Amino acid sequence: MRTIAIITARGGSKRIPHKNIKIFLDKPVLAYSIEAAKASECFDEIMVSTDDEEIARVAEQYGARVPFLRSAVNSDDFSTTRDVVGEVLEQYRRKGQEFAFACCIYPTAPFVTGERLTEGMKLLREQEADTVLPIVAYSFPPQRCVVLENGRVVPKWPEHTLTRSQDLEPYYHDCGQFYCMKVEAFLEQNRIVMNNTLPILLSELEVQDIDTEMDWKLAELKYSLLHGKL
Repeated sequence: MRTIAIITARGGSKRIPHKNIKIFLDKPVLAYSIEAAKASECFDEIMVSTDDEEIARVAEQYGARVPFLRSAVNSDDFSTTRDVVGEVLEQYRRKGQEFAFACCIYPTAPFVTGERLTEGMKLLREQEADTVLPIVAYSFPPQRCVVLENGRVVPKWPEHTLTRSQDLEPYYHDCGQFYCMKVEAFLEQNRIVMNNTLPILLSELEVQDIDTEMDWKLAELKYSLLHGKL
C-alpha cells in the first residue's frame, strides 16, 4: 500500500515574507520537514505542494519532488489544508497513482522528526485510525482564564477561580506539525481531523507556532535547547 508525504508550502506568506524558505538556524526551514520525511523511511513519495518557483527549487534541492505547481485557487489566504491535500491526491490520481495513506507535513515545522512521523504512521496502520496528529497540553488551565468586561478583569468561569490546577481536566491543542491520514477516510469525510483520530502527545519544548518574527526567534531558541546547541 503506497504512502505519500505532502508538504504544503505556498509562496504568499504575509507576516513573515517567504517564510517557508527563510533560513532557520543553518538552512531553509522547509528543509527540516523534507529531511524528517526522508529519515522516517515511511513514504514512497515525498512531494511539496507550492505555487512558487523558488520554493520548488529549494524543495528539489533537499530531495523532495515537485511534479506540478499548486493551482491559483488553492494558493490564496483562504485555501485550507484539506483543499490542498485533496488537490494533490487528485493530481496524482490523474497520473494513475493512488495512495492508501498520506501524511500532510507543514513546511514551518522544524521540530518534526523522522521518529515522530514513523510513530504516527505506525499508529495509523496498527490502530486503524483515520487520522493521527501531535497535540500538546495548554501550559495554563483554560478554565482559569479571565476576560475583560468594561475594562475590568473578570474570570470567565468563576466556579474555577479557587480550583487547584491539578484538579482541572487537561486541555490540549493541535501542534500544527503533521497529520497522518487514511486516504479512503479522507476522501469520504472530506476533512483532516476525522472521526477516528488518535493523538501523539508532545512536550512544550517540541512545539512552537511560527507566525511572527518573535515566534521565529523563540522557535530557534527552543530548537537549540532541545538539540543541545545552547
